[in-house]
Amino acid sequence: MEFDLKTIEALAPDQASLSAASKLTKRSNWPRLEKNEQQALIWGECQGSGSNPYRVVVDTGDHGYKCTCPSRKFPCKHTLALMWIAATAPASFAAAESTPEWVNDWLGRRRRTTPPPAQSTPGAAAKSIDEATRTDESAAVEDLAAVERREAAQRKRAEDTRQAVSAALDELDQWIADQLRLGLSGFVAASSDRCRRIAARLVDMKATALAGRIDEIPSRLMALRSEERPDAAIRELGKLVLLAKAWRSAPDDPELKRLISTSETREQVLANPDARQVESFWEVLGEKIESRRDGLVSHSTWLLDLKSTTPQFAVLLDYFPASAGRRSNAFAPGDRFDARLVFYPSRKPLRALVAERMGEVMSGAWPDFTFDAAKDPLATHASHQDAAPWTTDCPLMLPAGAVLVDDRGTGWWQAADDPQGIALPIAGAVNQTLLGLDLTATAALWDGARLDLLAAQSGFGRLDLS
Repeated sequence: MEFDLKTIEALAPDQASLSAASKLTKRSNWPRLEKNEQQALIWGECQGSGSNPYRVVVDTGDHGYKCTCPSRKFPCKHTLALMWIAATAPASFAAAESTPEWVNDWLGRRRRTTPPPAQSTPGAAAKSIDEATRTDESAAVEDLAAVERREAAQRKRAEDTRQAVSAALDELDQWIADQLRLGLSGFVAASSDRCRRIAARLVDMKATALAGRIDEIPSRLMALRSEERPDAAIRELGKLVLLAKAWRSAPDDPELKRLISTSETREQVLANPDARQVESFWEVLGEKIESRRDGLVSHSTWLLDLKSTTPQFAVLLDYFPASAGRRSNAFAPGDRFDARLVFYPSRKPLRALVAERMGEVMSGAWPDFTFDAAKDPLATHASHQDAAPWTTDCPLMLPAGAVLVDDRGTGWWQAADDPQGIALPIAGAVNQTLLGLDLTATAALWDGARLDLLAAQSGFGRLDLS
């Protein structure tokens, strides 16, 4: 790996990129760093603000590079940071005998170039590695008085936020009472405008996360049959009432704060000693990408713990502006990897971060989850509702069954050999090739009304249903 800091300085588009890159050179930002010296390649995964890390690869021979981040600066700060680590801490890279598929894809599409001359670019005089390092170091040195002033300001902002959120929930209670007084039929018909107005008010009053959830109620209702919508509206509004009551009794509860106002940062979750950590083999069950009314795109990647004897799940959740276009995901359905996940503190922990990724895992069948024939397939959902009744989507591992379609075109998952004869409706259109297949196990999300299929095991192997 042939890098020196002067080369990185020359490649950087500006001083701001160098300063930003210097902050990303900590090993904790990179769950994965690997190299292949025969191919003169280094690559890594850098954890950004979202749950999915950015993938970065650099050709150390001609300084070609690729990063999946949406930055319009080239090279971006992640690429510069990867080069920086290679120049100052080359031992951080684990030797890899082969290259990952995403690196191979890039190699197949790129056109190699001759090494660029080490010359200064316009504005290079204003760029300095030393300046970026000094800026980083000086930021760490603060006098005690400044620290106290900053902490006092933080306490003041926290108290202001708490009072604003409390007022927002009072307004929400009044809004829900108004909807019930005016009638649920009218609410369902006008839910788009009504939810939009109260969501805007909640954003103004710092209940941002709750506003986003209310903004999505109309789309959840419209996905159901018309005769089902009033009952679904009651459930949605009831969950909001319970969530508001829970926050009033414990406003500092991290899960409730996350659902009402703002979430913790990645650094806060990783530093939390109470956060649950699980090191295991994980399979990517599927992903859900949804455009929201607030202009964001939510990207959920659902994982299955392959070492657990009972079905255990995790979800990596990411948000980004719709205007940024679709991002490349770090994972694809069916991928398997060895990693340590850290879960956001919660009554039923599901949302997680990839804290450390150790490598890939061979594909294969799911563990043999021995299903109790007498057990309700929705028992997991009931358990989640008991602990956190405001929960929306609950992951389930369903026992043997099949997918059928009724005379109205609605798809159903039907349990096999179930004395209760349970059948659950499926959200959206059903792939006709699934009909009648014997599914030995099916992973899905259940929102209380519809199943959202993720993946299944059958006699033909693993099926991607997301």
